[in-house]
Amino acid sequence: MTRPLPRGATLLLAAMAGTAIANNYAVQPALAAVAADLDVPLSVIGLVPTAALTGCVAGFAFLLPLTDRLAPNRLITAQLTALAAALTLAAAAPGAVVLLVAYLLIGAAASVAAQAGNIAGRHAPPGRRGAGVATVAAGMSAGILLSRLAGGALTDLLGWRRMLLVFAALALLGAIAAASLLPRQRPYSRHGGYLATLTSLPLLLRHHPQLRRAVATGGLWYFAFNLTWVALALTLAEPPHSLPPTAIGLYSLAGLLGFAVLPVTGRLADRYAPHTLITTAVLAAAAGTALLVTGLNTPPVAAAGLAVFDAGCFAAQAANQSRIIALAPARSGSLSSVYLVLYFTIGAVGTSLAAPLLDTLGWQGTTLTALAALLLAATLAGTGTGQTRQTRQTRRVAATPAASPSATSGWSASTRRRRP
Repeated sequence: MTRPLPRGATLLLAAMAGTAIANNYAVQPALAAVAADLDVPLSVIGLVPTAALTGCVAGFAFLLPLTDRLAPNRLITAQLTALAAALTLAAAAPGAVVLLVAYLLIGAAASVAAQAGNIAGRHAPPGRRGAGVATVAAGMSAGILLSRLAGGALTDLLGWRRMLLVFAALALLGAIAAASLLPRQRPYSRHGGYLATLTSLPLLLRHHPQLRRAVATGGLWYFAFNLTWVALALTLAEPPHSLPPTAIGLYSLAGLLGFAVLPVTGRLADRYAPHTLITTAVLAAAAGTALLVTGLNTPPVAAAGLAVFDAGCFAAQAANQSRIIALAPARSGSLSSVYLVLYFTIGAVGTSLAAPLLDTLGWQGTTLTALAALLLAATLAGTGTGQTRQTRQTRRVAATPAASPSATSGWSASTRRRRP
């Protein structure tokens, strides 16, 4: 039987997720200082964010499935300790090669943020899975939003090497807290060893139609999210706007609305069918994108569009991850691994297409492309109603005895009450 988390553990997981994922971004304002200190071209040090992202995707693929096999206290403690060690290696790096290797390890260890969300959802009390996932998602969002600000300020105050050591100390504090406060119960697994778990990951797409739908809808809005934000930065840097980097960075504060709506999203995800909440959230993101199509020259309109756009994407992601965990709580780590690897891969396509589309179609054509992707995502989410009903009984039967009493009872009971 899966035991609920102790009081305050969900907030602890949210804090761990936020401080861990922040390490993928905190060094970005310091890249010029790093290049000067190591006496290497900025173009080489510019590969650091790519190394972090590559490591993070590898962590989703190879480390996230471990949540189905290891006790949360051991897993989170080990990964946060590894994160602290990798940050220390980066702080001591004598050259670019060691630094890039360190950031591959940092990115992989930072995938503990996804493990934290998975654990919060799996161990949530009945009827509270969405709230648990959304709380950790809020922590991650705060970490991403504040990471560059914190990294830049600490670099100015202490230098980039000591800045990394501060984040290493935070990771160690998280490891100590995880060892004492997170559950010691090892998940029940009937799916063979670790290698068998990895080789079975592609089969999950075939066995779970709702996972395929979650990947398609999530990938589409993440494609639109990356496409829009990269195109925005490029557009604002060019005439007639010609904004400096600091001014462009202020536009990211619009994401604070997305952070603010996540707790509400969690409560709604526990009360309403996932496809309803996801469809509504994606349509809200589409409405924000529509404001951006013609409103970029009017800062208040652009800020409102970005706020609604971010809020819709954040809310849809939290609801989508809650839905994935509910498919089979005993295998939620493996399911989330498949989802996040494909989700980030599709999002990377949006990032890579931003500049070519901007050159070819201009700002309006690029944002209309993002709008089309969001409308398609909303359509896919909305047409999943019938299939969701058909698979509920399958999920209840497929759930293992260890997971079904506490992890699925609230979900199945609430959905039965809402069935027309």
